[in-house]
Amino acid sequence: MTELILFLVCVGSAYALLSKDLLHGAIALSATSVLSALLFFILKAPDVAITEAAVGAGVSTVIFVWAIRETERKDRS
Repeated sequence: MTELILFLVCVGSAYALLSKDLLHGAIALSATSVLSALLFFILKAPDVAITEAAVGAGVSTVIFVWAIRETERKDRS
């Protein structure tokens, strides 16, 4: 189970880096953060898992999506 979650974290991180759309990258980072929180919980670190879920998946995702929404695109493709 741990190896599968680690693989999904790597895939999500690679997708976030290689994605052309900023919003897709921010959502991929959020999913990676949720998977990391799940991994921390499985590894018996619930305090770290709660912090990762709150900050990584919650606050930073909201800030990224807000910043992307406030910027203007030059190319609509």
